[in-house]
Amino acid sequence: MLKNKNAVITGGSRGIGRAIALEFAKNGANIALIYGSNIEAMEKTLTEIKALGVHAMAYQCDVSSFDDTKKTISEILADFPHVDILVNNAGITKDGLLLTMDESSFNSVIDTNLKGSFHMIRHLYSHMMRQRKGRIINIASISGMMGNPGQANYSSAKAGVIGLTKTVAKELAGRNITCNAIAPGFIETDMTGSLSDKTKSAAVEMIPLKRMGNPEEVAKLAAFLASDDSGYITGEVIKIDGGLYI
Repeated sequence: MLKNKNAVITGGSRGIGRAIALEFAKNGANIALIYGSNIEAMEKTLTEIKALGVHAMAYQCDVSSFDDTKKTISEILADFPHVDILVNNAGITKDGLLLTMDESSFNSVIDTNLKGSFHMIRHLYSHMMRQRKGRIINIASISGMMGNPGQANYSSAKAGVIGLTKTVAKELAGRNITCNAIAPGFIETDMTGSLSDKTKSAAVEMIPLKRMGNPEEVAKLAAFLASDDSGYITGEVIKIDGGLYI
C-alpha cells in the first residue's frame, strides 16, 4: 500500500507515533523517524522498523523550534530522495485548571503541539509542491473539538491543529496534496497511562464502546490516509474515539 514511499513521522519513537511508523513500514514505506529526547525508545523503535525490511533513519529534533525543524528537514532531504508523507504526531501535555495554569505551561504546549505542526509543514511545503503530490496527516484530538476541563492549553493547541489542517488542505489541493487530521479519544499510551485508575474508569464509562482504543487502531487509519486509496479525502477531521464525541 505504501511501497517505496518515504514518510516523516514526528514523535515517532513511542505511543501512537511508534505504532504509525511500524504500520507504515509493514506496508512498505521508508521511515524518517523524528524524536525528542528518549534515545532508548528511539533505538528500540528504529530496530523494529528496520527488521521489517525498509530503510529507516532517526533524527533528534525539537519540533517547537523553527530553526531546528528547518535543519532536520534539510538533513532528511539529503538522506531520502523525496518525502511523500508527513505525520505530525509530536505532542505534550501540561494539564491544570486555567485558574492555576502559568504562562509557560500554556506556551510550551502550544509551541510543541501546534507550532510544531506548522514548522514541519512549512519546511516541506515547497518540496511537496514541486513534486505535485503528498499526504499530510496531523494528529489532533477530540479535546480540540469539544474542550476538556484542565486542558485549556492542549485543547487550544489541538483546535488550532484542526484549523491548520483545513487551511493547508485548501492551499495545497491544487497540487494533488491532501491534508487531513485524526482526532483520537482515549488511547492506551504513556500519556493516558499516567491517569489514575479512577480517572480511567470514569473515562471508559463515558465511551459507548466501553474501552480505550489502542495505538494500532489509530495507525491503521493513518496508513489509509497516507495511501493512494484516500486521494479524494482532504480537509477532514476523522474521530477515532469509540463514540465518545457522539
